[in-house]
Amino acid sequence: IFPICFCMLLLSLLLLLLFLVKEQEKKKRGNAKTLMDTRTATAELGWTANPPSGWEEVSGYDENLNTIRTYQVCNVFEPNQNNWLLTTFINRRGAHRIYTEMRFTVRDCSSLPNVPGSCKETFNLYYYETDSVIATKKSAFWTEAPYLKVDTIAADESFSQVDFGGRLMKVNTEVRSFGPLTRNGFYLAFQDYGACMSLLSVRVFFKKCPSVVQNFAIFPETMTGAESTSLVTARGTCIPNAEEVDVPIKLYCNGDGEWMVPIGRCTCKAGYEPENNVACKACPAGTFKASQGAGLCAPCPPNSRSSAEASPLCACRNGYYRADLDPPAAACTSVPSGPRNVISIVNETSIILEWNPPRETGGRDDVTYNIVCKKCRSDRRACSRCDDNVEFVPRQLGLTETRVFISSLWAHTPYTFEIQAVNGVSNKSPFPPQHVSVNITTNQAAPSTVPIMHQVSATMRSITLSWPQPEQPNGIILDYELRYYEKDHNEYNSSMARSQTNTARIEGLRPGMVYVVQVRARTVAGYGKYSGKMCFQTLTDGERVQLPLIAGSAAAGVVFIVSLVAISIVCSRKRAYSKEAVYSDKLQHYSTGRGEQDRGEGSGWLWSPGMKIYIDPFTYEDPNEAVREFAKEIDVSFVKIEEVIGAGEFGEVYKGRLKLPGKREIYVAIKTLKAGYSEKQRRDFLSEASIMGQFDHPNIIRLEGVVTKSRPVMIITEFMENGALDSFLRQNDGQFTVIQLVGMLRGIAAGMKYLAEMNYVHRDLAARNILVNSNLVCKVSDFGLSRYLQDDTSDPTYTSSLGGKIPVRWTAPEAIAYRKFTSASDVWSYGIVMWEVMSFGERPYWDMSNQDVINAIEQDYRLPPPMDCPAALHQLMLDCWQKDRNTRPRFTEIVNTLDKMIRNPASLKTVATITAPLLDRSIPDFTAFTSVEDWLSAVKMSQYRDNFLSAGFTSLQLVAQMTSEDLLRIGVTLAGHQKKILNSVQSMRVQMSQSPTSMA
Repeated sequence: IFPICFCMLLLSLLLLLLFLVKEQEKKKRGNAKTLMDTRTATAELGWTANPPSGWEEVSGYDENLNTIRTYQVCNVFEPNQNNWLLTTFINRRGAHRIYTEMRFTVRDCSSLPNVPGSCKETFNLYYYETDSVIATKKSAFWTEAPYLKVDTIAADESFSQVDFGGRLMKVNTEVRSFGPLTRNGFYLAFQDYGACMSLLSVRVFFKKCPSVVQNFAIFPETMTGAESTSLVTARGTCIPNAEEVDVPIKLYCNGDGEWMVPIGRCTCKAGYEPENNVACKACPAGTFKASQGAGLCAPCPPNSRSSAEASPLCACRNGYYRADLDPPAAACTSVPSGPRNVISIVNETSIILEWNPPRETGGRDDVTYNIVCKKCRSDRRACSRCDDNVEFVPRQLGLTETRVFISSLWAHTPYTFEIQAVNGVSNKSPFPPQHVSVNITTNQAAPSTVPIMHQVSATMRSITLSWPQPEQPNGIILDYELRYYEKDHNEYNSSMARSQTNTARIEGLRPGMVYVVQVRARTVAGYGKYSGKMCFQTLTDGERVQLPLIAGSAAAGVVFIVSLVAISIVCSRKRAYSKEAVYSDKLQHYSTGRGEQDRGEGSGWLWSPGMKIYIDPFTYEDPNEAVREFAKEIDVSFVKIEEVIGAGEFGEVYKGRLKLPGKREIYVAIKTLKAGYSEKQRRDFLSEASIMGQFDHPNIIRLEGVVTKSRPVMIITEFMENGALDSFLRQNDGQFTVIQLVGMLRGIAAGMKYLAEMNYVHRDLAARNILVNSNLVCKVSDFGLSRYLQDDTSDPTYTSSLGGKIPVRWTAPEAIAYRKFTSASDVWSYGIVMWEVMSFGERPYWDMSNQDVINAIEQDYRLPPPMDCPAALHQLMLDCWQKDRNTRPRFTEIVNTLDKMIRNPASLKTVATITAPLLDRSIPDFTAFTSVEDWLSAVKMSQYRDNFLSAGFTSLQLVAQMTSEDLLRIGVTLAGHQKKILNSVQSMRVQMSQSPTSMA
């Protein structure tokens, strides 16, 4: 059985192979176009022979017994044979290369008796190219000269006899090609010079690539090239309802008439899907296809429909919409219903509104709330939009929570508040948002605090002061009350004075003394709170200086110009936990002190005539005047915006180019003010330019100018290629040497020294507010003050449990507790920046909450040295973190210390070690754990459990001895994970040394 099965299998394979060969031959024939084929001739061919006794046309049979017309010649017994056979004219039909297939038989010369030595078994093939018929039977040419020889044709096999059926045996088939052809047609010529042979058939053809559809593009029938190796390019066109994707679309036709791999493609248009890879069919009604490509039509999503074929998008039904960013496949949604169950709590001029979400969200999860505030007449018959000074916390528009705190309202005034519920499609609806209204009348309230006082003049026995009206008088101000006392005395021994206007002259004072003064306003609702404490000094016996005051009417307020800067020294508070904000909490002040200031009240420097002093833009009656004075106006045509590089508090930040007349083009950073801003937002935005424009130092970001006369409003600064220092360090973790890092710190300290000498307090010094250029030069930036003036707790970086916005992790204890911002508090922040730099951008205090940070600092905990941090640098950090601000180094001393380190690199070789408990409260008490697994879980590194155990670190005692090399050896390769584990190990060592018994 096995031999039979094997034979059948072999036979099947042979049949399959034969079939494939025939199919390939069929395919090749399908790519050929025949110009002449003698096998189809039924009459004489009419070719011309010379001499007439040479080639002879006869009828015969092929090997399949089919009747054919052949030419034969067999004059082998006569010497010097030269027999020619010329075909009729053949039109080439545009072909560049011609193929000739010849089927013939040749008699073996050795089988012929007494044949002379001139017997041949070959013949020659020629062609002659011409534009018209030039040869006839009467006029032919029979020399080789006009012809071009194709080849000498030799038989692979010859025969020696003819069988009894008259069939010729051993038929040869040869194919030759020639070209390139340029004339209209050609002749073929066969030359016999002594053979006994028969030319059974001649087929003349050319090859072409057939018309084809590939990659949804139609390629036309294409002739092959003039050479067998030529590639002819065919351009394709997209089939109906298809579009180009890659251009150009082309195919290459090779010499065998076969297409090569296509280049480029088309795909079906939106609204059409592919069908059998050769057509694009329209999507039926009720379906859609949103984009060009190979995707299929899909049913319309909910609440939408398509009534026609080939729809790229299903239209939403009435009352349903799509948001601009919703994909076409998203369901259509509707607007939400109104909020429910509004609860209001009124506290004098502040209101808390709370409500429940709407019953219907419209099928969306992006519902937010807007508050519309209207101030009404007492009879509520007419209402108008609230003033811009009304404050909403966390915001007025786009609320995600169902609660809002509204303040700075007018006292004893009716208000109407509309709470709108909106979602992503509310702006598509022609109807206003669904809302709920609540009518509220505020209570009578005392006036707000007077923001500032100015000294107008001074004598030995008196001081003349002036102040602006409170921002919220909450009624008609009846008068003002002043409280004053000598600075060295107790405030309970203060004296009182009253004034009907916002100016007052305090008399009966002692010469050369500093007096603490506060003022408050009174209405029918009573007195407001006292202003912050401010200090003013009377003149000594040798001084005769009086500052002029220019005042207008009391009703319009006082407009004054101080030509000589008065003494405005912020006094120290007598009560350690007083929550009243001092003058320096809201405004940077300037001083003309005749001696060195109190160490804690400013930068602690000696004023001298001619020294440039920072002037706060908010002290101007019109803050726009400060912008015009300190910031250069730039024509918007000189600015070219290129790309968005970030987003600021007021709008987007761009990279661009600035080309001022007569100067080379430079790259700049462009801060913009978003559309729809209020006048207050515009003032706050431009105040940063008013501040920056006063500084000129290589380590302070440089202001190029502002654009205020067109939209959007812009602040243009120099461009810093490497961006913020914290992210730059994280991206280049471990890539800089200690000296390079100290150089960066030196640049930051030099910039802060300059600011301190200008008597400017930064209040938000952090690595995120230091910018780095391509030369690694660090520059102090971010001089906006508005975030300190708002009680907005949306950003945890600036959140304080004491209220207001404070960057807790970077802020000195006195600034957190008493809002006491001074140059000394900037020194504390600089110490945190040092820690950030040496840890390559690690977050200070890691994952601790802000309240935990405050509590830990009060308990005298300090950040440990970062990994591989020199002991000298960590000691400088600890000096900056002295609890007593008077003992912290000044920036001048910090710059000098860093310069010494740079000049003496050997001082940086000693690496700091942890000798006190870590401040990181995220690292647990190790006495509570009994296994390595529990410890790894506590520090959130459980993924390395098997690494530790398999390497033999099976106890906490062994873990406490680990080094960075051990971590690398067991497979902890991520730098961040190494730092976290090593910090934990260092803390473990400290706890073991403090409590060895419990750890054992």
